[in-house]
Amino acid sequence: MEDLIGRLKAANAQIERRDRLLGEEMLERRAATEMIPELAGRDLEGAQGGHGPMIELGGQTVDRFEFAQETIVLRTGRPVLAVVGDEAQLVFSDPESNVWTSRLRDASEHLMSAARAVGRIEVEGHALAWLGTGWLVRPDVVVTNRHVAAEFGRSDGTSFVFKQGMGGSQMDASIDFLEEIGSTKERTFRLNRILHIEDSDGPDVAFVQVTATREHALTAPIGLAAHSEDNEMVAVIGYPARDSRIPDQQLMDEIFGNVYDKKRLAPGQLTGSDSTSVRHDCSTLGGNSGSVVLSLKTGEAVGLHFAGRFLRSNFAVPGTLVRERLEKVLSGRTRTGPVHHTVPDRPAPMNPQAPAAPRSQTGFSFVVPLRVTVEVGNPYAEGEDQRPRVTDGSSTPVDTEDEVFTEAVPADYRDRLGYEETFLGTAVPMPSVTTRRDDVLNFAVDGNTDDVLRYEHFAVMMSRSRRLCLFSAVNIDGLQSISMPRVGWRTDPRIPLGAQIRKECYGAEPKFSRGHMTRREDPVWGPGDGASKANADSMHVTNAVPQMQPFNGGVWLELENYALQNARKDDMRISVFTGPFLTDGDPVRFGVQIPTEFWKVIAFIHDETGQLCATGYTMSQQDFLREEEFVFGKHKTSQRSIASIEQRTGLSFGPLAALDPIEDTEGLVSELTDVRQIRFIGR
Repeated sequence: MEDLIGRLKAANAQIERRDRLLGEEMLERRAATEMIPELAGRDLEGAQGGHGPMIELGGQTVDRFEFAQETIVLRTGRPVLAVVGDEAQLVFSDPESNVWTSRLRDASEHLMSAARAVGRIEVEGHALAWLGTGWLVRPDVVVTNRHVAAEFGRSDGTSFVFKQGMGGSQMDASIDFLEEIGSTKERTFRLNRILHIEDSDGPDVAFVQVTATREHALTAPIGLAAHSEDNEMVAVIGYPARDSRIPDQQLMDEIFGNVYDKKRLAPGQLTGSDSTSVRHDCSTLGGNSGSVVLSLKTGEAVGLHFAGRFLRSNFAVPGTLVRERLEKVLSGRTRTGPVHHTVPDRPAPMNPQAPAAPRSQTGFSFVVPLRVTVEVGNPYAEGEDQRPRVTDGSSTPVDTEDEVFTEAVPADYRDRLGYEETFLGTAVPMPSVTTRRDDVLNFAVDGNTDDVLRYEHFAVMMSRSRRLCLFSAVNIDGLQSISMPRVGWRTDPRIPLGAQIRKECYGAEPKFSRGHMTRREDPVWGPGDGASKANADSMHVTNAVPQMQPFNGGVWLELENYALQNARKDDMRISVFTGPFLTDGDPVRFGVQIPTEFWKVIAFIHDETGQLCATGYTMSQQDFLREEEFVFGKHKTSQRSIASIEQRTGLSFGPLAALDPIEDTEGLVSELTDVRQIRFIGR
């Protein structure tokens, strides 16, 4: 893990180098904390470790005073302000910054005008009550990110329409231009028409038409800048949310703030640009997707924020590019194509409130709270491209539903028990890793380290180097099985996005489909909402491996069904383990090493013998691999000894190998062309 203190110091040093005047103030602030240590110590109340010299934060042991000192300095340089619609005044409480007080007062007219035009995008019929930020770019047009709009909109081939929501009715979207700290008032307008959602290979932009009411007009839109200047002073206005990507929630709550989902203003500076993005260092969180990046000098939008990395850089679509796309949309010169659904930036569900009547505004107040949020992402590996991968799904998907990504928060999985070892009435443990243990992906959960992703009725262990499922383990109850409709693919917020394959190798042939390790229908059973949770959980990319389109068919598809027919009839329960053979010789296609062979082990209480039995299988694509196009032919399924699978995978299946009717010396049994050829018990 990268040193947290080192990153804080490096971030502060960059601000100090780029901004001489503010840098002097930050240095003074650091000197003040050295003279009065209590200024730093008071900021760590509640941190693990109490009042001692060292504390535990994010899995690291850090110097308590040094960490507090650097965060105070950072908050001096990059504060986050509350936007309040009562009076036009700036109030700085802690940390104090005379530099930002002066700059923001000078730009107050620009900021007040822009803040009125920024709203929170809300939706009915979705699992989330709100999705991100948007702002008026024309008198009746709101701009936001593609990955925000794709949550409620899609292409029907000729135009863009609202998606079907939960309960079967069409989703409704709106924008609330208030949602301020300390207020329950709203100023909500309906988003009545989706004008455009950019394809995944274009900028992260979408445009939606907003409807004024008879009683209330819309405020003036924010102008788009013709250009931006390096090191230009800017502010991001939007709605930072509690961010599920932060590895230590206490770090975010206790050190970086505990106020979310409300309109905030974060000043900063442009740090660079190219033809497709501008970079800035304003403080943001999830939910800021779609925020305006506003020039303090001109009051125009120099960018549309779409992603960021803690203490590294944030990214925005240039205002010039937003202008270009908008002109094409309004002139009818854009084509309507498939919308590739991506991860929403607003991760935490909340309870929607009934819209209140809009009200007029006379001014705004910008207040720095005692606790200030900055964006905390979860970078996966050192040295990787710092430009975030913010689009998901192939440009030529097999079907658009395969490109749907959603995101929860780690806390949403606390009730997931995962795979149950005693499910069959006798102990059947999950496989254990016997070799290459260092390749198992570890992650932090509630302050503890774990390596098993627990879902409803199944669990997954991940390969760190391959970003793929090492294996998936599921309990299947045939008597309580429920049929449910397929939902969209999603990422798992408990592990870094960079540890999950989301796009690179997926799409129409010769690319691959996302092949379930635990079949989607296998964990979908039980009373209450358990089946629904399992159905959604099965669609995590952590449970998928690149496979050619016809892979999950034939005998391979029927293995679980046939085992259920042979299981004890009074409960029809089986446990199944599935995974890829990950070898160094696997071919690389589209930047991903593609497994060419898969394995499965099934355990159950046999109906005839009343004893636990277990069998192993493999499916190979290697013999039919055509290198020039990477198109597989027919897939072979064979019954193999569990011992041979253990040897090849570096896994141990505990007592199951000894129960296998296929002895290791027998090796490969002939290719299975019919499930009735399977041997569940010895001769």
